[in-house]
Amino acid sequence: MAIKNHFKMTFDSLSENVGIARLTAAAFAAQLDFTINEIEEIKVAVSEAISNSVIHGYGNDSGDVELVMKLYDDRVEYIVIDKGRGIEDIEQARQPSYSSDPERMGLGFVFMETFMDELVIETELQKGTIVRMIKKVQLNKAH
Repeated sequence: MAIKNHFKMTFDSLSENVGIARLTAAAFAAQLDFTINEIEEIKVAVSEAISNSVIHGYGNDSGDVELVMKLYDDRVEYIVIDKGRGIEDIEQARQPSYSSDPERMGLGFVFMETFMDELVIETELQKGTIVRMIKKVQLNKAH
């Protein structure tokens, strides 16, 4: 299926940039027939992925976070890329309430899996992490 639109942004791994990326992701999704609730879910999932890059990927170091957005006729795809620490144990990281930071709730991946239709995580220690998320437009919505 052909891409109808794509948008890529790269920004510093600062928590202040999470909100900007979140709003950009929502505006991008608004090109399709998503409900307000679905757009809210997209915003949460994308901001969780980006927050993970900022907090866990880079920690106190700095680096770039890349957000790639792809629009198709029936879905939107978000790819969050960092060149940070990577995830030591993906299966453990995907468990509810697990966090490498005791100050955190550890629900980022849970939200991503719950709110998106597809979630794929690729990671390599000391090389970074790629998180791919897809949200499909639900057909036959009750109006």
